[in-house]
Amino acid sequence: MSKKLWTAKVREAWQRNLPIEKLLPDTQPAYVASWIYVFGVLTLAAFSIILISGLALAFAGPAWYHTSSFGHWVNSLHFWSVQLFFVFMVIHLWGKFWMAAWRGKRLMTWITGSIAFVASIATAFTGYLIQTNFDSQWIAFEAKDGFNSVGIGAFFNVTNLGQMLLLHVAFLPLILGAITFVHVIMVRKRGVVPPIDADENNTKVDSK
Repeated sequence: MSKKLWTAKVREAWQRNLPIEKLLPDTQPAYVASWIYVFGVLTLAAFSIILISGLALAFAGPAWYHTSSFGHWVNSLHFWSVQLFFVFMVIHLWGKFWMAAWRGKRLMTWITGSIAFVASIATAFTGYLIQTNFDSQWIAFEAKDGFNSVGIGAFFNVTNLGQMLLLHVAFLPLILGAITFVHVIMVRKRGVVPPIDADENNTKVDSK
């Protein structure tokens, strides 16, 4: 008997750990109807708008979003999407904290969500640094002293616009997106955490 190809092994491992019924479910537990479960999806929706508007800003460049009226609108859309992203994420994070969301073998789900929160702060910080206005200049030079005081200013030069632009547009969003993808996959694998006083095998309701 010939050995299985690695593609077959990957497929079988995927089907064993995350069958299609879990990846794309058409029912959810009844307790998911509670409003606290909405904020995870709202965070993902805000993140999607951030990525789309951010791509438009990156391709058009600072001259466009500083002088064009439509560029101003896209820039504002990007900015306010970030604000909503953090509002939704913080509510989601605290909601899951008080629900002890690491229960039921969901520790890695909780950890990946927490890491995503930290990565989003770094991404937003570099976003403030590349606004190319007086706000970003003030933030950069104030932050420079802080980073120099802990000895990492030579590696993370916040006054270097090119370096911050690369981190904000290419590097950090990829990391944040990858962590978010893993987080969502783990939610699908383990299921959403039930309230502490709820039965995890509660009656299923149609999600349509």
